[in-house]
Amino acid sequence: MSLTAGSRPDGTRPPAAVEEPTAAVATAVTKDQVPGKAGRAGRADKVPFRIRLRRDRALILMTLPVILLLLLFNYVPLLGNVVAFQDYDPYVSGNGVTAIFHSPWVGVEQFSRMVDDPLFWSAAKNTLVLFVLQLVLFFPVPIALALLINSVIRPRVRAVAQAIMYLPHFFSWVLVVTVFQQIFGGAGIIAQTLEDHGWSGFDLMTDADLFKYLVTAQAVWKDAGWGIIVFLAALAAVSTDLYEAAAMDGAGRWRRMWHVTLPALRPVIALLLVLRVGDALSVGFEQFLLQRHAVGAGASEVLDTYVWNMGIQNGDFSYAAAVGLVKGAIGVCLVLGANKFAHLLGEQGVYRK
Repeated sequence: MSLTAGSRPDGTRPPAAVEEPTAAVATAVTKDQVPGKAGRAGRADKVPFRIRLRRDRALILMTLPVILLLLLFNYVPLLGNVVAFQDYDPYVSGNGVTAIFHSPWVGVEQFSRMVDDPLFWSAAKNTLVLFVLQLVLFFPVPIALALLINSVIRPRVRAVAQAIMYLPHFFSWVLVVTVFQQIFGGAGIIAQTLEDHGWSGFDLMTDADLFKYLVTAQAVWKDAGWGIIVFLAALAAVSTDLYEAAAMDGAGRWRRMWHVTLPALRPVIALLLVLRVGDALSVGFEQFLLQRHAVGAGASEVLDTYVWNMGIQNGDFSYAAAVGLVKGAIGVCLVLGANKFAHLLGEQGVYRK
C-alpha cells in the first residue's frame, strides 16, 4: 500500500502544526506581559512610594541609628572646613561655633602659606615614602599568610594559627610600641643578649634611618591578621571542583595556586588596594606620635602629626584645617583614580561602572 506524503501508516494525517505568531501579534504583547527584565522594571516603577515605604519600614528603622551617627560625626563636621578660608579665633565669641561667624575671611591665604611651608613638604614626603613602603612590604604579607594557612589540612592547626596571628590586631599602639621597645630597644632582649656574649648592643628604636622600616614592621605585626581574615573568607568561596579539575589536568600545587587561587583573590585584592590607595595620606597618627621623641620630628613627622601639631599644640586652627582639607581632597581623587584603574582591569572596585 502506498502512502501519500505526510500521512501515517494507518492512512490518517497528523494534526496540522500550530503556526508561529506573526511579528504583528508578537509586537502587540506589552512589556508587562513579558516575564523579562523590562516587565519587572515596569511593574516596580508603578509601585507608589508610600507602599514601598510601608513595605520597607522595618529596614528603614534599623538603618536610622547608623544614618544619624554618620550625619552627626562624619557629615556635620565637614561644615567646619569653612575655617580653612578664615583667620579663625575661637575666643572672639562666647563659644567656638559662633566664633566661625565672627572670624575674618582671608580667602586662600592659608593654602598659599601651606605651599610655602617647607615643614609641610617634609611631612608630605615622609607620608608618601611610608605609604609606598607599606604598600610594597605590608600588603603582600596577609595574602601570603592566608595562602599558607589555607594549605594546612588539619582544621585545628589552621584555627590556632589564625587566632594567634589575629590577636595583635586588638592591641593598642601603646602596647605594640612597648613590645618592640622591649625587644629591639637599647635595653631590650636582643641588645642585652648580645652584650652578655661580648657583642656590642644596638637600639633600633632610636635609629632615624631605620624608622620607616620599624613602623612598617609594627604595622605588619599588628594588622596582618585582619587581612588574613578577609583573604581566607575569599578563599572559602572558591569551589573545590576547580582544584580537582586542575589536578586532573596535571596542574601541580603551584600552578593551581597561580591559575585558581590567585584569580579568586583578585577582586578582593583590587578592592583593598583601592581603599588603601585612598588612605595613602593617613599612614598613622598614634603610632608616630608615640615614637616622635625617640627619632625626632624629621623622621616621624607625617601629615596627621603635622596637622595635630599646628592645630592643637600651636592653636593655628585655620592653617591645620587647610592642610586637612587638601589631604582629604587628594584622598578622594586617589580613590576615584584607583577605582577607575580597577575598572580598566576588569574588576568592580569600590563601586560598579
